[in-house]
Amino acid sequence: MTIIDGKQVASDIRAELKLKVDKLKEEGKSVPGLVAILVGEDPASKVYVGMKQKACDEVGLYSKLDRLDEGTTESELLQLIEQYNNDEKINGILVQLPLPKHINEDAIIEAINPEKDVDGFHPINVGNMMIGKETLYPCTPHGVVELLKRYNIETKGKHVVVVGRSNIVGKPVANMLLQKKEGANAVVTVVHSAAKDLSLFTKQADILIAAIGVPEFIKSDMVKDGVVIIDVGVNRVEDASRKSGYKLVGDVDFAKVSEKASFITPVPGGVGPMTIAMLLQNTYLAYLKIKMGQYEF
Repeated sequence: MTIIDGKQVASDIRAELKLKVDKLKEEGKSVPGLVAILVGEDPASKVYVGMKQKACDEVGLYSKLDRLDEGTTESELLQLIEQYNNDEKINGILVQLPLPKHINEDAIIEAINPEKDVDGFHPINVGNMMIGKETLYPCTPHGVVELLKRYNIETKGKHVVVVGRSNIVGKPVANMLLQKKEGANAVVTVVHSAAKDLSLFTKQADILIAAIGVPEFIKSDMVKDGVVIIDVGVNRVEDASRKSGYKLVGDVDFAKVSEKASFITPVPGGVGPMTIAMLLQNTYLAYLKIKMGQYEF
């Protein structure tokens, strides 16, 4: 059994991006710019945005953080997005979700220039992904696909079972892996809470992607020997033995399932670090598209 080290792969990607950004600087060119907009005081969002800024600094990207009050109106946020849509220093716009309830998330996502939509959530980018065109892909699903590629895990003709159908992970990762291209071309099944017996499907998986947000839901009797496990879940569970009072676990019972798996991602340290790495990569790709008219994958 091989543990898929997302921290190391993410570090490799950041190092590769740093070389590219350094080259832009040497040529006297501007560097890719990312703005993160945080509305309100959600603790997890604050931590996540801080991690993104630190990663930008490491790679050499221009980064900016706008902290807005919880009472910011939808109109005010839309005006700010339009300002950054027209700002040449900014190639990527990230509005940290979730937003306060009085703001329509769909309206905000759709207001972002698709070429600057580094989260990959805009309907135009989602549509391009669906039909197999190069675009800005959602960061977590793209991170999953990248992990499979970098560990040379064959996907062509393999049965990938995705547990979960969210717009952020389940649906996009399923679509990315069924595309007829290198690093994909899989036979994909998406299962979810409406299934009477999820294990009927999970036992068939050559590659199982768990993204349901239920702690340690996937048990060893739900998978076959030699399965590749990609655990996207990050769940806090109580743990009195820890100073924090909790520990992080995935959607997979790691201890037991790892005994049957050929490859498995840990939680933490698996898919999580890849999300930020792919955000930085999307910012660089957006820069290329805006400045030079094409992506460079």
